[in-house]
Amino acid sequence: MTNLHDVRRDYTGAPLPEDVASLEPWDLLADWLNDALAVGEPEPTAVTLATVDADGRPQSRVVLLKEASPDGLVVFSSYESAKARDLEAHPAAAISLWWPLQMRQVRTVGTMAKLSRERNEAYFAKRPRESQLEAWASHQSAPLERRDRLEVAVEEARQRFDGVDVPCPPYWGGYVLDVDTFEFWQGLPGRLHDRVRCTRTADGWRNVRLQP
Repeated sequence: MTNLHDVRRDYTGAPLPEDVASLEPWDLLADWLNDALAVGEPEPTAVTLATVDADGRPQSRVVLLKEASPDGLVVFSSYESAKARDLEAHPAAAISLWWPLQMRQVRTVGTMAKLSRERNEAYFAKRPRESQLEAWASHQSAPLERRDRLEVAVEEARQRFDGVDVPCPPYWGGYVLDVDTFEFWQGLPGRLHDRVRCTRTADGWRNVRLQP
């Protein structure tokens, strides 16, 4: 096995603004997302969603971010999935973004809630048809004895909705994270990374620079 002690690289980047007091986290997140798209990050909207299960054990998985605005961060999933069960029991969650080409990371923490049925249907209608059929065929996170059974279920869904629009399943939809804490991290040479934490208060965002 490779000796991981020897795997390292130096980072390059531009520091965050010297005066962080007036930094608006949603504006900076939008700028960084646009930068990630512009430089060709391989999966710029991939995020790690962390939850806590019923036993208090942390769980994390990579999902795709579909909306980012002061209203919150939006992801979609089956409401029958493991993450959905976690959020039903413990709505507190965290979403992290990582862009390796730019050596940038954003961590967010807050509380998640389900989107309205109207918003779920509006987004579902924009998905590729194959993704829509998969949502009907798959019981996300449930055991699967044989993969060919999933392929059969997809074909059954294809025949069921042949010639018509595929409706949004009642057990499928989105979650929005109401972010109360951001941390922006920029990798810099010599491990002198730049970090800024933004915490929401009754009077707005309180920002502080952190040591690497």
